[in-house]
Amino acid sequence: MAQGKSDPNYKIIAENRRARYDYAIEDDVECGIMLHGSEVKSMRLGGSNIAESYASVEDGELWLINSYVAPYIQAKTFGHEERRRRKLLVSRKELARMWQAIGREGMTLVPLVMYFNHKGLVKLKIGIAKGKKNVDKRETEQKRDWQRQKARLLRHNS
Repeated sequence: MAQGKSDPNYKIIAENRRARYDYAIEDDVECGIMLHGSEVKSMRLGGSNIAESYASVEDGELWLINSYVAPYIQAKTFGHEERRRRKLLVSRKELARMWQAIGREGMTLVPLVMYFNHKGLVKLKIGIAKGKKNVDKRETEQKRDWQRQKARLLRHNS
């Protein structure tokens, strides 16, 4: 993602900020999405949300479920459903690794960020994650607060 700042085509469409708070992300995978034309145009306008969505492996395919893409007003007759299931494109090797993580290790597939890559294609970064307990969430919050306090003290004293 560091390369995206200088690239004119790179643009974040939707980000799931809550995912890193609720889950411990073990690994992440970049995958493509099968979309309709009106969905892509709506995403270019910024009408998308992946905060309440999740990914699932069903019948040997990877699906993005419950993601929201706002309707595109100019596409009157050839529009799209707002919360339809969208097929995700990954290699068989990555799909097998995800299937194993879900089945044996009790992991979850959480969408982290949806963006246009340097070629202008829509990509989705999925995190293979394990749910955090409340204790872990409080611990993360305390670390974050301490980092903020340290930064304030250093800024104030220098």
